[in-house]
Amino acid sequence: MTETISYDDFLKVDIRVGTVIEARPFPEARKPAIILVVDFGPELGVRKSSAQITTHYQPDALVGRQVMAVVNFPPRQIGPMRSEVLTLGFEDAAGAIVLAGVDVPVPNGKRLI
Repeated sequence: MTETISYDDFLKVDIRVGTVIEARPFPEARKPAIILVVDFGPELGVRKSSAQITTHYQPDALVGRQVMAVVNFPPRQIGPMRSEVLTLGFEDAAGAIVLAGVDVPVPNGKRLI
């Protein structure tokens, strides 16, 4: 069982949707990963993320896909790149990550409510 939080605690986590505009392999990462460049709209702009999603996704297929990410965590240095957002996903039965996203397009930068 997880700890209960208040709605105000939930609001502290800024989860936004954005469109992947570039995706490329990240061979320098310790674990297999893909660098995502995501457009979060005019308010937040373009941000980078390292995502360990190589089991289910190829970089070419990710361009144009909308993803969800936490945009208010501090940036993290991962090898030679600075990851600016935390792209969200779920583990499948084998532990590989499946991206969280929307099933109908929404404007880039919209916040999860």
